[in-house]
Amino acid sequence: MSNDLECAKQGFLIEVEELLTSMEDALLHLEGSPDDMEAINAVFRAAHTIKGTSGIFGFDDVVSFTHVAESLLDKIRDNEITINKELIEVLLKSGDHMSALVNEVIVNDNNISATLMRTSGELISQLNAFMQQAPSAVIIKNTAKNRVETLISDIQVVANNNWHISLRFGTEVLKQGMDPASFIKYLQQIGNIITLSVLTEKIPSLEIIDPEACYLGFEISFQTESVKEEIESVFEFVQEDCDIRIIPPNSAISRYIELIQELPEEDDLLGELLIKGQVLTSKELRNALSKQQLDNDLGDGKSIGQILVEQGVVNRDVVSAAVEKQQSVRTKKNAESRIVRVNSDKLDELINMVGELVIASASASLLANKSKQTELEEASSLVDDLVDSIRNNALSLRMVPIGETFNRFQRVVRDLSGQLGKDIGLVITGADTELDKMVVEKIGDPLMHLVRNSLDHGLEVSAQRIALGKDPQGKIHLNAYHDSGSIVIEIIDDGKGLNKAQLLAKARDKNIIEEGQVLSDDEINNLIFHPGFSTADSVSNISGRGVGMDVVKRNILALRGTVDLESTEGIGTVVRIRLPLTLAIIDGFQVGVRDDAYVIPLDMVIECVEYVTDKETENNTNQKSGYFNLRGEVLPLVKLKDHFNYVPVEDEKEVRANIVVVHYAGRKAGLVVDRLMGEFQTVIKPLGKLFSEIKGIGGSTILGSGEVALILDIQQLLQDAEEHELKHVS
Repeated sequence: MSNDLECAKQGFLIEVEELLTSMEDALLHLEGSPDDMEAINAVFRAAHTIKGTSGIFGFDDVVSFTHVAESLLDKIRDNEITINKELIEVLLKSGDHMSALVNEVIVNDNNISATLMRTSGELISQLNAFMQQAPSAVIIKNTAKNRVETLISDIQVVANNNWHISLRFGTEVLKQGMDPASFIKYLQQIGNIITLSVLTEKIPSLEIIDPEACYLGFEISFQTESVKEEIESVFEFVQEDCDIRIIPPNSAISRYIELIQELPEEDDLLGELLIKGQVLTSKELRNALSKQQLDNDLGDGKSIGQILVEQGVVNRDVVSAAVEKQQSVRTKKNAESRIVRVNSDKLDELINMVGELVIASASASLLANKSKQTELEEASSLVDDLVDSIRNNALSLRMVPIGETFNRFQRVVRDLSGQLGKDIGLVITGADTELDKMVVEKIGDPLMHLVRNSLDHGLEVSAQRIALGKDPQGKIHLNAYHDSGSIVIEIIDDGKGLNKAQLLAKARDKNIIEEGQVLSDDEINNLIFHPGFSTADSVSNISGRGVGMDVVKRNILALRGTVDLESTEGIGTVVRIRLPLTLAIIDGFQVGVRDDAYVIPLDMVIECVEYVTDKETENNTNQKSGYFNLRGEVLPLVKLKDHFNYVPVEDEKEVRANIVVVHYAGRKAGLVVDRLMGEFQTVIKPLGKLFSEIKGIGGSTILGSGEVALILDIQQLLQDAEEHELKHVS
């Protein structure tokens, strides 16, 4: 197998994942809005594209299964089948199966396991069962007397006794021995072609044209006594590679609107769109254009659509649909022209190189400052600014909205709430909040554990909620927002909350706490993160084995994040995860303690003040932390010399200390340091296992001098300050 073909298959796999994601989102939306035609079309397009591309690669098993699903979706589009919860369930399972099939044929060189084949057969049977519910075909005569009466009395119809056929042949039909012209001729055996428009916009320039490819499309006005199935049978041999839309005579305007929306995405003029949709003729358009030119000469310019409506040539709704189609095509083309797919490994390599560039730039800047040459210092400053811009732009390439991760839980909540017999809805806010792609990829599993726990343990069944005076439907709320240079993700439920008495009893049974030991509310809540701790009365396939929550905390800590839990019994629970925006490069504030350098994330720095002590504080040399009066506010202090156990030196030169006021998650403290060394672009380097247990250190970086500086873990330092404060109060 050639490398080019393998790359093409991997590209197809990525495309399938994107299509199935959009298909799942649309299906979940249809569960609440079953009449949303745009969502129905989105589901159909996803299945149709997967089937067509699978056919190009020769994945016949994928094509066979997807064709059945596509046929069902086509009947849904034609309003022959009504959407209900059971149908959505089968289509969701079909989407999952499509994903499994495509992965299987790519990994196993177009071979399918017996298990997947059995699943295909079961799902095809279910899909066919729904198709058998569609009403039988109705013969439509070409007389006004025998028109089919619409179910909606006030719906508007296009007064046209002709069928409309829209054809888009696949590029491979000629290579498969099919002649598009022969199908057009065969139509005349079952009726008469009134008008035929050949679409040539897809034909490329001579330099790149493939003489064996078909680029043609047709819009046909057709008279016949045949039913729709007979017309479709004309194109039976090319249905797999041809996009066919057939509109019966005297159809509702909505059918023509749908056809206009389904036309190939070509940047046509409004008039051309209307002609291709067989809504008006070329003569009517020319007459309208003459009218428009006359109005322009008189100084009363109007759009072509407005003139067509005023002359009574075209219905206003159809013109509106054509205008929307035109605008959406142009918008999408403009957006696509600005998007380039890049392998994530290349982005990671770029970030690493930018990190090395930052270190090299800092080194050059240090040497320039030592040289005392004004011109060299100015040139170095200019390079620093450029490096800073490159760094920001490079990091922005990896920033992605968290909404895609949140949306995956729509399906999780739907499926698990059904298994548990609970009525649960998912609310998403802050979906546009961006953070590093690497963080997004690694936070998915912890979020899954937390959502499943809320579903299983947190939320009650409807009967219990009604008895408690709550809304029968429980709610899980996923929220994200930026705060102090971090991103905060909240998982909120309005369930029963944590039973603190039960938590304490379980903790004592497992010897996690001693009998009589007094814990704060936060300490009691955080017991659930202890390894092997569970309050579930029984084990299910969802939760209850005492694994997961400790793994959640460990994974979040590995991302340099924190997790906190708040719960009120009978009201609900909030799990709050705080994560860094990026794991690569940050703006830092460099400080010194004796001859060592430390870096504080700049987003956590509020201000710097001089450390002035009174006699009582000076005599209290054994305390690792004290307090500082910051304009009337009591500020807990963390002395880095004491925290990191610097050995006192008798002849140490007296220095005037400074306080760096920092904040994190609504808490404040002051870090006592010897020197303030200014802002510094910090390339985060991981610590080795030897240093991983040191409290208060979150990583390391390389200075311009080549020396290593440690990055302070502000969250841990603030926690130590709080613990000291509690001990001092007690």
